[in-house]
Amino acid sequence: MTTRPHERDVASLKGRTVSVQEILDLFQVRVRDHRTVHRISQALTDAGLTTLPDFAVCGLRSTVDVVPLAAVPAQRTPPEPEGEADEADEALPSHALPQRLLLGDIPSARRGLVSVGPGTPLSQTTFLMRTKGLSQVPVTTGMAQVHGVVTWGSVAKMYEAGKEATLDNAMEKDSLPVADARQEFFAALPVIREHDYLLVRGDDGCLSGIVTAADVTERFEGAARPFFIVGEIESLLRRCLGAALDTEAIKAVQTNKKPEQRTGQVSDLMFGDYLRLLDGDQTKQSFAERADRNWEALKWPNMPREQFVGLLKRVKDIRNRIAHFDEKPLPPEMIDELTTFAKVLRAFAS
Repeated sequence: MTTRPHERDVASLKGRTVSVQEILDLFQVRVRDHRTVHRISQALTDAGLTTLPDFAVCGLRSTVDVVPLAAVPAQRTPPEPEGEADEADEALPSHALPQRLLLGDIPSARRGLVSVGPGTPLSQTTFLMRTKGLSQVPVTTGMAQVHGVVTWGSVAKMYEAGKEATLDNAMEKDSLPVADARQEFFAALPVIREHDYLLVRGDDGCLSGIVTAADVTERFEGAARPFFIVGEIESLLRRCLGAALDTEAIKAVQTNKKPEQRTGQVSDLMFGDYLRLLDGDQTKQSFAERADRNWEALKWPNMPREQFVGLLKRVKDIRNRIAHFDEKPLPPEMIDELTTFAKVLRAFAS
């Protein structure tokens, strides 16, 4: 929830260069989404201020200049469409979308890491790797100076070369993959692909974490899978609804647009429109009556309507959480709900 600070606290930002995180902390915001971005922007506007660049598109550790609003050329605001719109179901404004993903945005890059000193016996190091489930252990002095990295591959090379089993012989020393946390994540992917890991230095120059190929897979599996499932759900819903409903039924729920802009095309619906098409218990009686007729048109006699609509509401909530860039990954039970609903739709869409 966004907490609006006192006006004098907002006004005190004028003329300062601050980090995006400082702005979010002032408003007690944890996650930037379309609501929190709008409320913070509104508070700044009310104080006659804005940020350059826009705080909504910068990394959390990036800095912005807080300047008078009059110093920035005004932008035209598009006219509001007629009719009511579900705020939670609107598409995200472009200024709320993140433009850069930094290495430091990957949790393992800031989590810390296990290292050993130059005098550590090799047997102790490999025992640590086995018991901690590690594939790489850097050899460091105070987390600032990196002497090398012990990997299972470098240990194998040592034995293949017939060298004495020492820490110095077992570690990689040349062309070590090390990067700054402020480096762009995608630019670092080729290095991670080549070495299977990347050591990350924090703002103080010391090692702050390590990003492995497994971390990359986990990060994007957790982020991409829900998007694809929701995409399939929307595609299946549109296939079912488009085959059963006429254009007038579709136009009836496009209340977020002017009458002349209502296309009657199912491809132009927002997710909340699916509920308005099918929910017989919604508050507006006219929508509820049309929803009854729409449900009959689907010809799904063996589908329990109340349970179906209940699942559809849950999917809408989960979909909005995904679209609004909640930094926490979806819990397994939510992914299970999405998967279950997709299976149900597949059976009735075929």
